[in-house]
Amino acid sequence: MSIWWSLHLRREAASVPLARRLLIGTMETAGVDPEISFDLSVALSEACANAVEHGGAGVPGGASEAYRVTAYLDGEKCRIEVADSGPGFTRSTDIRPVRADSEHGRGLCLIRELADHVHIGAGHGRGGTVVSFDKMLKWRGGAPSVAV
Repeated sequence: MSIWWSLHLRREAASVPLARRLLIGTMETAGVDPEISFDLSVALSEACANAVEHGGAGVPGGASEAYRVTAYLDGEKCRIEVADSGPGFTRSTDIRPVRADSEHGRGLCLIRELADHVHIGAGHGRGGTVVSFDKMLKWRGGAPSVAV
């Protein structure tokens, strides 16, 4: 069995914890190890925060006022995708290390540290950026070996 969901969220700070709580609840229900759930929820929060801050052109009423989050738990892997309508960030290689005391710019580096694979690319035909990442799942004690 697979679990997937997709959210269309307003580019508001309040949307970030909503997406995070939904992901944590999904993984808890499926029996995913809490450490894996925590890592993925932090990575999701960083990707959503970037979409909220950088993901739109600021046109009132336009598509840039929203972003999309999709999560797939399929077999032994979880894949998360956050897509926005901003000016775009096209290459994973553009991510540069930042100083530990920096106020900004750590989110994408943190996502790379927490996930197994990260891809950052142009949006699907409408501009913007898509940040996708995945991580192999581990199951908490007593959970079925393949809960999803």
